[in-house]
Amino acid sequence: MISKEYYYDLHIHTALSPCAEEEMTPNNIVNMAILKGLDFIAITDHNSAGNVEAVLDCAGEKDIIVIPGIEVESIEEVHMLCLFPSLLAVKKMEDIIKKYLPDIQNRSEIFGEQILYNRHDEMIGRESQLLVTAISLSLERLKRETEKLGGVMIPSHIDRSSYSVLSNLGFIPDELCFNTIEVSQHIKENELLIQHPYLKEYRIINNSDAHSLGNISEAEHSIFLKEKSRKCMINTLSISNFNIRQF
Repeated sequence: MISKEYYYDLHIHTALSPCAEEEMTPNNIVNMAILKGLDFIAITDHNSAGNVEAVLDCAGEKDIIVIPGIEVESIEEVHMLCLFPSLLAVKKMEDIIKKYLPDIQNRSEIFGEQILYNRHDEMIGRESQLLVTAISLSLERLKRETEKLGGVMIPSHIDRSSYSVLSNLGFIPDELCFNTIEVSQHIKENELLIQHPYLKEYRIINNSDAHSLGNISEAEHSIFLKEKSRKCMINTLSISNFNIRQF
């Protein structure tokens, strides 16, 4: 089967993440992603999948694939993208995360609102438990739980000076067997490899980590897949053989 090129942004926050703008509603995200020419997006709120179903419903029959996801903060205070093939799988992961999320109430005046929406962009509630904090699960345990549910775990924004595997641990643990790592939207692969030559062993993907509509990626980062499906995307990100192009 001949692989085709697809454009992606696999790190987008809705207004459920307290650091995101209230404009990050399900319909706004889907429509902006389509306007920008993307084939795949992933919804990755902090430690929650509360708005994933609404975004999936908004995408409906539109020509875009939404991947259910969560950006989890491990006990090491490292951010990880956990992407799943189905709503059921991400909900099961959310249930696990809730068991290890500290019981701290959100203070919206400090951290921001944590808004839950339906498919019509109507607010249906607010998450009261603070989401932007570390859970008491290790990177090893998170990866194991993610893969048990058919998902893939990817170190988030490794180029950043905080909440990244490089900033907090100083290295990428070999025993975790990552195949894909994420860098920030405008980081150039060649510049990164000059600083960290060993990263050439990994697939490097660029995502926006969008917290506002304008920050969602344009159609500039692409991946080659044998079919346009969640399963194919996740399988491709999980394996070491790859064919990816960045601009």
